Amino acid sequence: MDLGIFLEQVPDGDGTWLESLLSGLGWTLAVAFFAWIFAFVVGSIVGVGRTSEKRWLVRLGGAYVELFRNIPLLVQFFVWYFVVPGLVPAVKAWVITLDPTEHQFVTAVVCLGFFTSSRIAEQVRSGIQALPRGQRNAGYALGLTTAQTYRYVLLPMAYRIIIPPLTSELMNLIKNTAVAYSIGLVELFFRTREMGEMTFRYFEAFGAATLIYVVIAMTANRLMALVERRLAVPGYIAGGKHG
Repeated sequence: MDLGIFLEQVPDGDGTWLESLLSGLGWTLAVAFFAWIFAFVVGSIVGVGRTSEKRWLVRLGGAYVELFRNIPLLVQFFVWYFVVPGLVPAVKAWVITLDPTEHQFVTAVVCLGFFTSSRIAEQVRSGIQALPRGQRNAGYALGLTTAQTYRYVLLPMAYRIIIPPLTSELMNLIKNTAVAYSIGLVELFFRTREMGEMTFRYFEAFGAATLIYVVIAMTANRLMALVERRLAVPGYIAGGKHG
């Protein structure tokens, strides 16, 4: 193993290979951060809709989940990047105002956001349906509206229940950012392939990328575990035991 390769200059003279990988890591973290926020908000809305008493909302939410969950992620990337701008004039007009990197970044965030939101929606639905029916009825008995019942009664408990599966979704999202290389975004995997192809040091390049992915995924795991401990409801969810 030649670790000195990371301190060598890249062919275009723009820093070292280590700096190149760190630059890619920055894009990876940015995509993961914004896509997670997007996915959590949209997934929560769809998940709530799937537990609504309005059947059309339930069916619409189900169609949303099946659409985005069952189409391969790589195909979705190509659809968002190449097809959607061509089909929607307003999107095409907006994309023209962006430089290529901005277009790739926005596409990655939107694509991963929708893909992950379909999975989060199922977690939110499961969390709400795992609660006793009496909690919803208690909210109504107190005079709360449906929206207030979800906000103050159901969702606070449901989110606590689904933190472990949400942790898995966050880790999957971080790993799925690698697919963004397919549309040219210079994230970590793109930089790793570039280093391997230009130096033929594939072992060092992919070894470093593997270590970086493990570190950021496990960091996310530990942060979510801390959140789970802080938000655990005494007597209901504590130490991994459900009351």
